[in-house]
Amino acid sequence: MNALVVNCSPVRDGATAEIVNLISLELSQKYQTKQVCIDDYDIAFCRGCRSCHDTAKCFMTDGAQQLMAEFEKADSVVCVAPSYWADVPGQFKAFIDRCTPYSNTHEPHASLSKGKKGYAAVLRTGPGMKECERIIQTIEHFYGHLDIQCCGHLGLCSIENRQAVFSRADELEDFCRKI
Repeated sequence: MNALVVNCSPVRDGATAEIVNLISLELSQKYQTKQVCIDDYDIAFCRGCRSCHDTAKCFMTDGAQQLMAEFEKADSVVCVAPSYWADVPGQFKAFIDRCTPYSNTHEPHASLSKGKKGYAAVLRTGPGMKECERIIQTIEHFYGHLDIQCCGHLGLCSIENRQAVFSRADELEDFCRKI
């Protein structure tokens, strides 16, 4: 079984990256695990041309297709996203938009192989869980349109920096046991 852990932040050495590292380490005990950073991929903005609604393919070729190839290889996908003004980072949102050819809301559409499971881990610096819930909804909405089964999520508040992640290791381990 293959697990993909996606750092949805462009920051490669912050709190989100530390959570990705901890989840990847934990999952590697039972899965072939790969971690990627959204910033590893050059992803252009969707042009809104809707040609993919007719062709099930985007006319642009870039990192969006490369990252979707990683999704295809995975049995389980864990998207780890920080809050950027109460939503996912723009780089990740650009990727979501570019996945429209895979959206099950129109025919024809491209599709991933069946049976994939999706998980979300989100973090924010503030104390309220409501913002985490909003980001979880964004990720689970994305999974739903790709026919990835939403199987679990974790919201972490008051994460100011990567050092703050270490005191939450038990929560992360509990989350990983469900994957």
